[in-house]
Amino acid sequence: MRTTQSLSITLPIEMAEMVKAKVASGEYATESEVIRDGLRTLLARDAAIEKWLVEEVVPTLDAIDADPSKARPLEDARKRLHARIDKMVEAKQ
Repeated sequence: MRTTQSLSITLPIEMAEMVKAKVASGEYATESEVIRDGLRTLLARDAAIEKWLVEEVVPTLDAIDADPSKARPLEDARKRLHARIDKMVEAKQ
């Protein structure tokens, strides 16, 4: 039984050039390997988002529904978010 399927895809020129460059550099053996790795990365990102939604977002919303006094004003949340982003940027420098 066959475990692969051939597809014909069309990419923007910049993406096609990137795929070819990855193969030319020896990072990947074939163009198919580049595309497969990209798709695996996309699946991992989707799984991480799903996990975050299930483990953090839903419980937070449930907690707020159960006790609305736990909710914070939008401006407070925005300030905390910007402070966290600033800290992450500083850590990378």
